[in-house]
Amino acid sequence: MQRLIEGVHKFRAEEFGRYRKLFRQLAQQGQNPHTLFITCSDSRVLAELITQSQPGDLFVVKNVGNIVPPASVTGSTNSTAAAIEFAVEVLQVGDIVVCGHSQCGAMEALLRNRPLQSMPNLGEWLHVAEAVRRMIESEYKHLTNDAERTTAAAEENVLFALENLRSYPSVKRRLADGTLHLHGWFFKIATAELFAFDPEANQFVPLVREPG
Repeated sequence: MQRLIEGVHKFRAEEFGRYRKLFRQLAQQGQNPHTLFITCSDSRVLAELITQSQPGDLFVVKNVGNIVPPASVTGSTNSTAAAIEFAVEVLQVGDIVVCGHSQCGAMEALLRNRPLQSMPNLGEWLHVAEAVRRMIESEYKHLTNDAERTTAAAEENVLFALENLRSYPSVKRRLADGTLHLHGWFFKIATAELFAFDPEANQFVPLVREPG
């Protein structure tokens, strides 16, 4: 906690001046983010940092495993749905990015497929992504390395999330009229590289080509 408090002091003393006008505008005009960014709660994945976005640019949703349940999952299990509906209907974002990442602990737990008796809520949440585990078990039998299986699960989880997003009426409607676009990204922690899913190539490709 002390580190957080020290960070607040540093922000107020050294950084806030550069953002004073921006925060005043955001307070007066409200938020108008261009993108709903759904990513993992993992402390190593920071949407604003890796995209160099300013306050007000992104409407960020972080949950364990960046899982997007289908619209049919209701109640407390799908609090992410509230954020999706708000971003699409009220904020009128033009893009939704689902960003998975390497070394995802949620995907590791999903693949282990063991009862989480001491963490029932986590177990129920991961069950929403059960289709991902079944996909890895049936289509990725050639992968025997745990790290490779986790990466494959994290990537497939992004694709299932995009598919589930299309089950939301508001998303479906805006996709149909061309005012909303979906994107699947994958963040490699060790190198800070971002990959985007290319439907034509049917694989994740570098989002930015490195110079040289």
